[in-house]
Amino acid sequence: MTEQDKKWSSYGFRILLSTVSHPFEYAKVLIQIGYEPIPPRPSTTFFGKPALKLPNIFEYVKHIKTVDGFSGCYRGLESKVCGSLLSAIATQKVIEYLEVHKNEEEDGVEDEDVEVARRKKFIRTIRNDILTRATTILVSQPFHVITVRMMAQFVGRELRYRGIFGSIGEIYRQNGILGFFSGLIPRLLGDILTVLMANSLTYAINTYVVEEKELQVYTSATMMFIATAVTYPFQVVSNCMAVTRSGLMAGSPPLMPHYGTWIDCWNDLSSRNQLKRGSSLIMRYYVGPQLSLRNEIIPKISTFKN
Repeated sequence: MTEQDKKWSSYGFRILLSTVSHPFEYAKVLIQIGYEPIPPRPSTTFFGKPALKLPNIFEYVKHIKTVDGFSGCYRGLESKVCGSLLSAIATQKVIEYLEVHKNEEEDGVEDEDVEVARRKKFIRTIRNDILTRATTILVSQPFHVITVRMMAQFVGRELRYRGIFGSIGEIYRQNGILGFFSGLIPRLLGDILTVLMANSLTYAINTYVVEEKELQVYTSATMMFIATAVTYPFQVVSNCMAVTRSGLMAGSPPLMPHYGTWIDCWNDLSSRNQLKRGSSLIMRYYVGPQLSLRNEIIPKISTFKN
């Protein structure tokens, strides 16, 4: 198989993976922007404490299918695939560029101390990872905004964002050029912090804690999982910012305030303990205002001031 064939196979695999996972990502985005169409039901936590349980991701996807049919579970797939392909191409171009300059940076490494060489490699890896991620996010953000807004239409049963070209025109009418980069800053910050945290922890653990080579291969994946969990709120804020002021019911009061900046969004979600919504897709519990009635708890209806 030629190098070109490998590239196209990689692109094809990304499309297949995006298609298979799309209904679950669709449901997750709706959860992240705060839409819960199925009321929570009384239940208990793992420790037997009374709680209100929300539907898991499979029940959520089933609800979408019930409302819109099987094809409705793939709303926004076309723009997501375009963004994914652009990301893959951009990643490949950045890697090729970095490979060209790799040999120049490694000249003289043989004469350096092992620890110094290791530290330089660590810094170079972080720099390359950040450059690659930042590039892919920048080129794919307009398609990410289109995808999220297409999905958010499920809330109000709207059809403002139809197709890629129709959505481009609608975003421009609603928000101008900057609308195509709604939610970019928290998404970019989240990814950069993830890279910094995961790589730094991996370097520290493999250098000073884990000496066995067999165990070191698992450190990177484990630290990436931890870093992604820590920076998860940036995903929530990014998707909320992609929807707010979009002209959709999902991005307007009373369902969502018209946020001025992503920091306003962060502060509002933090004050309501909503920064982690969607982080758990199987065991989900209602964390909003509640009223206690004897041995049961029920959600308390509340509104916000815009």
